[in-house]
Amino acid sequence: VELMESGGGLVQAGGSLRLSCAASGTTSSIVTMRWYRQAPGKQRDLVASITSGSSTNYRDSVKGRFTISRDNAKNTVYLQMNSLKHEDTAVYYCNAQYFGGNSWGQGTQVTVSS
Repeated sequence: VELMESGGGLVQAGGSLRLSCAASGTTSSIVTMRWYRQAPGKQRDLVASITSGSSTNYRDSVKGRFTISRDNAKNTVYLQMNSLKHEDTAVYYCNAQYFGGNSWGQGTQVTVSS
């Protein structure tokens, strides 16, 4: 499974961005899709996840602001980010968990100016 993220950029605090993660390859084997983020000098943290049954989970700091969704027909997962804060600045990575392993995208930079 290969992943390609897009949609990052520079936005002012309070603004919105939508990240996309397009999967290719043996996408039928994907169980759970996740978004992680990593700020400079910090560990990579889980932001949100969505299962094949569309059950979702979020880290506390983004609840009510971020929404993860998936379009199975397009093999794409989205992360809608609203009310962005400076502390949301990070490289955002898509991860796919499938039978036998997992894959990572290359990451997309999100910068929120305060």
